[in-house]
Amino acid sequence: MPDLTPPGATEEPIRVPDHDLDDLAATVAKLVTDGQRVDETLTRLVDEAESRPDPSVSGATGSREEPSSIFILALDGRAYTEELAALATWVHHLFLPVYGREITAGRPWCARWAEHPEAVARLHALWLAWQQLTDAEAGLTGPAVWHRDHLDPTLQHLRSPDGPFGACTTSPARPHHRLLPFPEAAGA
Repeated sequence: MPDLTPPGATEEPIRVPDHDLDDLAATVAKLVTDGQRVDETLTRLVDEAESRPDPSVSGATGSREEPSSIFILALDGRAYTEELAALATWVHHLFLPVYGREITAGRPWCARWAEHPEAVARLHALWLAWQQLTDAEAGLTGPAVWHRDHLDPTLQHLRSPDGPFGACTTSPARPHHRLLPFPEAAGA
């Protein structure tokens, strides 16, 4: 192999001033810690992937295939019931106490929201986004993004007079629940 050292250059070790060693040591320690976190995450993801049944095999064994989506409308039976129960916990213990403003004709709400398929779908999507954007991995702006991009538009639609609760209560003292009529199916 040819010598690529420029003429007159000596092969002395690189010298780092003592005052820069602390910064360098801190940077190396952070990189090691970050590397360990990445390794842990990769190990967890590999373990999760290996523990999931192979969808190409599930039909051959007679077991039910897992849904291809985590969205509540893609679930049925027990999976739907369990997801709805988890959603209800979030709605009643976090969402409504914090964001459940006064009920008015201009901002209706239905205590029986789980009977409104559109409301269930929108609240579930909001909850999924909340789970992702309030996780530490979402970064410091995750919650602000959730409020701006997910919460505000969902509340505006759910609580609008022509939203899914439009035919329901406008006064907690006079509860009223009525599902809006569904549009006729095409060709019916």
